[in-house]
Amino acid sequence: MLQQIGNIGAIGTFGAGSLRLRLFDGPLGLAWKHCGITSDFLGDIYSARAHQGSVEANEIRHNVTYLVNEILENALKFKVSGDIVIDTLVEEDQFRLCIANVISEAGALRFQEVLSGLKGRDPSELLIERIERNAADPKETGSGLGLLTLMSDYGVQLGWDFRKPAEENGTVQLGTYAVLPLA
Repeated sequence: MLQQIGNIGAIGTFGAGSLRLRLFDGPLGLAWKHCGITSDFLGDIYSARAHQGSVEANEIRHNVTYLVNEILENALKFKVSGDIVIDTLVEEDQFRLCIANVISEAGALRFQEVLSGLKGRDPSELLIERIERNAADPKETGSGLGLLTLMSDYGVQLGWDFRKPAEENGTVQLGTYAVLPLA
């Protein structure tokens, strides 16, 4: 299974000047607190380029932190095993991110179905529809509000890369790519 959704070619290159973090899935396991700590750390690093205390620095910190936290929480929530790898880069007034993790094959198929419903649709309209659906049925799961908010309110471009590993073990390597405008 190899499928790319979104414009991975435009967002998926990391080289000189990029930062890579690896969250190891060790004996203590990965927890929600690691998402917040990691996203705060990256927000601090990338906002340091702006004048500290300025509106721009605060906005960059908030936006980077929100983006990383949202995608990292999804990676943690749906991962079945292994580490989570985070690649980041600021280039041409854009913060670029890739978070890679391993998910189940069944989870990959469900997620691809959800993503196919986003193609060619206005993220703002989808966000309103999802909010209304959640209000009508509080038991509704798999809301996707975070991804829709990123696209609608933050202008984030998203893409996904699904790859089947060489060994047949019922898993898929998922790369979630994002570009956040900083200007």
